[in-house]
Amino acid sequence: MDTVELFVTAAGALLIGLVLWYFFFSEREVVSAVSSLGGLQQADITVKGGYSPDVIEVERGRPVQLHFHRTEDASCSEELLLPDFHIRRELPAFQTTTIELLPQQPGTFEFTCGMHMLRGKLVVK
Repeated sequence: MDTVELFVTAAGALLIGLVLWYFFFSEREVVSAVSSLGGLQQADITVKGGYSPDVIEVERGRPVQLHFHRTEDASCSEELLLPDFHIRRELPAFQTTTIELLPQQPGTFEFTCGMHMLRGKLVVK
């Protein structure tokens, strides 16, 4: 193996490490849903290369509205999946889509894009 091959292999390994760190080990932004009139819990989530915030905390047994505002037209973010709540929704580019649900059980429930590359969590307490 010559110097160029060694350099390319090392650079590739470094990039793989950075991707793994970003998707699995980087610090996550957590937000508690804001309650409003009638006990409705609401959270605003921006969709642009990921979900921000990507961890939403809510209380069980109270209705939840998640407002997903998609600020891009990348194909990966055009669909939202919340499999534990049997929700699959299209997210039109540059629009806000509201998802309503009533979490009955405590736990951590993942939401993803249609390709499962963008990830977030709904934490029910």
